Amino acid sequence: MSAGRYDLIVIGAGINGAAVAREAALLGRKVLLVEQGDVGGGTSAASTRLIHGGLRYLEHAEIGLVRESLHERERLLRLAPHLVTPLKLCLPIYRGGARKAWQIRAGMCLYDLLSAGKSVPRHRMLGRDELLEELPGLAAASLRGGAEYHDAQVAFPERLVLENVLDAVAHGTELRTYTRATQIIAVDGRARGIEWRRRDGTRGRADADIIVNASGPWVDRVVGDLATRKLIGGTKGSHVICTPFPGAPAHAVYAEAAGDARPFFVVPWNGLYLIGTTDERYVDDPGEARTSMAEYRYLIAAAERLFPSAAPLERHVCYTQAGVRPLPQTSKRRTGAITRSHIIHEHRNAQGLYSIIGGKLTTHRALAEDVLRRLRRRLGVGGESASRERPLPGALGDAASRDLRAEIGAKLGADQADRLWRIYGGEARTIAARAQAELKMVVGPGSKVLVAELVHAVDEEWATSLADILLRRCMAGLDADRGIKTAPGVAQWLVRLGIWDKARAERELGEYRVHVRRFDRPAA
Repeated sequence: MSAGRYDLIVIGAGINGAAVAREAALLGRKVLLVEQGDVGGGTSAASTRLIHGGLRYLEHAEIGLVRESLHERERLLRLAPHLVTPLKLCLPIYRGGARKAWQIRAGMCLYDLLSAGKSVPRHRMLGRDELLEELPGLAAASLRGGAEYHDAQVAFPERLVLENVLDAVAHGTELRTYTRATQIIAVDGRARGIEWRRRDGTRGRADADIIVNASGPWVDRVVGDLATRKLIGGTKGSHVICTPFPGAPAHAVYAEAAGDARPFFVVPWNGLYLIGTTDERYVDDPGEARTSMAEYRYLIAAAERLFPSAAPLERHVCYTQAGVRPLPQTSKRRTGAITRSHIIHEHRNAQGLYSIIGGKLTTHRALAEDVLRRLRRRLGVGGESASRERPLPGALGDAASRDLRAEIGAKLGADQADRLWRIYGGEARTIAARAQAELKMVVGPGSKVLVAELVHAVDEEWATSLADILLRRCMAGLDADRGIKTAPGVAQWLVRLGIWDKARAERELGEYRVHVRRFDRPAA
């Protein structure tokens, strides 16, 4: 790692840090982006994978956040169409529910109003029979009707993070993964740089007068001795991932859970179903967050109540996931009432050090714009945001994407062309061009991953481990088996290509199997 001076150091390559680094780099600043693990490997990978306005935020009068989120949703549908796609949702209304039909109707009208000019359809209210025709597996007892509306889904937020980093690096950002910021250096009350330590034990220092701490739920740990008060009051969100079950909906459902009436989602995703989320206070190491048995049972019970024929749903469970939201420390008892708006906190005892609190996948670009607006004078930049109308690297228009898929389909088949587009967007052409001779082969029986993707992940996307490749590059690690069947073929091919030796391959396989056990359903 080069020891040098930067205009800006960004700590954390999750969605917020990646977006801040990209925004600054597009404005011509010299940026260093450091990440303790892999790009997008923390909180960003543990979300409900939605790009949405936040319908329930209306209950807490966060009108500004909803408006901003809806506008950013529209922007992402346009600037990242390969990753962000429209999603239809149904919201059933039951007799005796916490939210009355008139309240839901009013909320839907306001939601449409706040997203004026949107490309997705307006909401519509459905009668009981209409809703059951849409969702025949839905519990019919006490059902009064419901609402149908549209938001968006990002199937692979890991790739959304990565493309922000790709654009940042293309504009001069220096990226260092598996590099922990061990200390923030402050002299006479001003930030001066960071000390860092790499995975191999190498240590060093990087200098900058402006540091953005975008480490999510790790914010307080990064600040360390400079902290004057606790900034993060994180809450844990858990999900259960299932194979299709009897009565499973054809599109997403947003409903109230039994007991506490907390809204939860059942979302078709990646050939599976994503059920969540919870909202539990969490004070331990964010890297050790796991789905508890109480959360697991809560989500299973909520889904079975909504889709009775799914029971016992547990037989369809593939794995779970959990992450910690970097919400502000607060005395509010109800976690759902904690604001989801982002906060840019400047540390008085280390001027030039800013910590990012909160934020959402949906508003990552707007957050970065706000950060750079705050730093414009210090960084010496002016003008409008550089990212407002700039597509992400893999984005293509409708006609160009159809041409790309036809081109790749003629060589690799239509299914493979569609898969590569959904993961890589326009970069699928680069991978298809690599797919010559043995690189055109899949990594093993039953796998869809091309050997060319492994080379691309290592050469172009900074993948260094089996987990990097499977979970955050080719996305096979998000399949029903978490990529366990694909992993040996990937490791063997990396040996055959001369990228790893046999000892490294065996070590990586062992570490990957241990790593994905954290996603197992909780033990009774």
